[in-house]
Amino acid sequence: MSKDPLLQPYALKHLTLKNRIMTTSHEPAYPEDGLPKDRYRAYHVERARGGVALTMTAGSAVVSRDSPPAFNNILAYRDEVVPWMKKLVDECHDHGCAVMIQLTHLGWRTNWNKGDWLPSLAPSALREPAHRAFPKVMEDWDIARIITDYADAAERMQAAGLDGIELEAYGHLMDAFWSPRQNTLEGAYNGDLAARMTFSLDVLRAIRERVGPDFIVGLRYTADDLATNGITSSDGVEIGKRLRDSGMVDFLNVIRGRVDTDASLTDVIPVQGMVSAPHLDFAGRIRAEVGLPTFHAARIPDVATARHAVASGQLDMVGMTRAHMTDPHIVAKIMAGREDDIRPCVGATYCLDRIYQGGEALCIHNAATGREQSMPHVIAPAATPRRVVVVGAGPGGLEAARVAAERGHQVTVIEAADQPGGQIRLTVQTKRRSEMIGIIDWRMAQCVARDVMFRFNTYAEAPDITALSPDLVIIATGGMPQQDILQGGNDLTVTAWDILSGDAKPGREVLLFDDAGDHVAMQAAEVLADAGARLEIMTPDRSFAPEVMGMNLVPYMRSLQDKDVTMTVVRRLLSVARAGNRLLATIGTDYSDHSYTREVDQIVVNHGTLPLDELYFDLKPLSSNLGEVDQSALINGHPQAIRTNPEGRFQLFRIGDAVSARNTHAAIYDALRLMKDL
Repeated sequence: MSKDPLLQPYALKHLTLKNRIMTTSHEPAYPEDGLPKDRYRAYHVERARGGVALTMTAGSAVVSRDSPPAFNNILAYRDEVVPWMKKLVDECHDHGCAVMIQLTHLGWRTNWNKGDWLPSLAPSALREPAHRAFPKVMEDWDIARIITDYADAAERMQAAGLDGIELEAYGHLMDAFWSPRQNTLEGAYNGDLAARMTFSLDVLRAIRERVGPDFIVGLRYTADDLATNGITSSDGVEIGKRLRDSGMVDFLNVIRGRVDTDASLTDVIPVQGMVSAPHLDFAGRIRAEVGLPTFHAARIPDVATARHAVASGQLDMVGMTRAHMTDPHIVAKIMAGREDDIRPCVGATYCLDRIYQGGEALCIHNAATGREQSMPHVIAPAATPRRVVVVGAGPGGLEAARVAAERGHQVTVIEAADQPGGQIRLTVQTKRRSEMIGIIDWRMAQCVARDVMFRFNTYAEAPDITALSPDLVIIATGGMPQQDILQGGNDLTVTAWDILSGDAKPGREVLLFDDAGDHVAMQAAEVLADAGARLEIMTPDRSFAPEVMGMNLVPYMRSLQDKDVTMTVVRRLLSVARAGNRLLATIGTDYSDHSYTREVDQIVVNHGTLPLDELYFDLKPLSSNLGEVDQSALINGHPQAIRTNPEGRFQLFRIGDAVSARNTHAAIYDALRLMKDL
């Protein structure tokens, strides 16, 4: 038996969990028609196969029709959910993994213009900033109906064979009753804490009447919402004790904070550059003072932190949810003594930010996550080894090299710089984003372990490539900033890359024109503001930094708020001219013919990249496929078989920004889905 604290079994009521690692409830937004169909099931089964003891499905499976999904949640109020959940449970059980689901009524955390267009509900008319709806104040008959809805949903989950359920009580309906700030009802459901807990206890009683005393029921709850006139930590302890004493609750999953704004959400679920495990000690306090089995997850990205959480007695089960989105086989690798092989979560939170923008969860550097039906987490060997040359050692090039090497090919990587990383090297110039280098370091370690040959400080030209007699050439040379974007005066501007690299010193009064809306502009803005510049960040978009998205925008906003920085939307930089020793910017708008001028010391532009594709076009006539991609084969997982040039000596493809300006995930996905079949 292993002595590793993480690998010890844990008895939760009648259920024995085989180790102490779980994925907490989260909604990757994969349901179809509100049901956890094949894609959803494949995602959870992969993590079960990887050894996790408990997978908690459905961040917020909704129990009522007037709780329409905020982002493609499971509809637990539909009877059709039962057979789909049963298939998921059965397949996870085949791997010894327990399955639970989180049930909730979203309360104020949704909108009325979704689903059946019913008004959102809450125990007050207070509007949640994130979803902007003004809820209807609940009436007695609303409360009675929703209690029944909870019980119905719990009964469905028991019928589907789940090992238990978890009720959501942070940022949703249930904890709104607990909060003096949010509960303005008159009568039995408001008053002292005992009265404010009446709704929760009524829900639990209704559930127990349906599922009996043995079915596992827990709560994920905010034990301190950090709001004025809200739920205090002493309230949280007392709530935990009252739930324990009710005899109806089997575990607590502890949260600290609230989720009603981007800023507060990011404090609950920290992104890169923020402290790891910020609420672990608080969860340990709840466990010590309440005594119920205690779960917790909040930026526990690595095995060492998880091991500490259990070994120190602060948690009974530790949640590593984003970490398992990055690598679903963490437990298997721990058991095999291969912790160094675990793909690291770099805290980019691309996964959650995509969800909150209405997309689906994807990991910034594991393109197989969420695509388990078509993309492999474990690379299969090729039938015939080939000689592969990859030009460029950025994230896309290194992924291509890694996958090719895992397939057994002989791989050579050529890189013009003196070290790998590509644009990631620019990203990590911002200390807060330094964890992004894990994307590169992990791939380098995987490549070195498989004898990939690297040639740094080498600017490759076509004869250098053909001299290696390759069977396959991958151009992953990335791009360079696109600067020629104005009607005039392009040569008077510098790029955001110039600011980040230090090639251009920050000016005193600076206009930063961001026409890409990505991290590069915001990182440059931080450098400029920290240098004392009086800065205006201007965008032609109607929203600010749309490619950065909500949670990742929070640290930028916090760093800029106390600086001399203004942010201007729906304005476009048209041209630049000299004005003595200063610059004259002509500024317009896409909405009218209005324009004006402004003098500044420096103008910085951010407009994405143009491909570095000269080598690709030099090699194209020498290739057997003339660079052509069979898109149908690529999408459907078949090898590339185009042979349009009989004289061609090798296949040629380009990926990532060498094709067009996109992002890190796109480059890695390009590489994985191409190389896995070559």
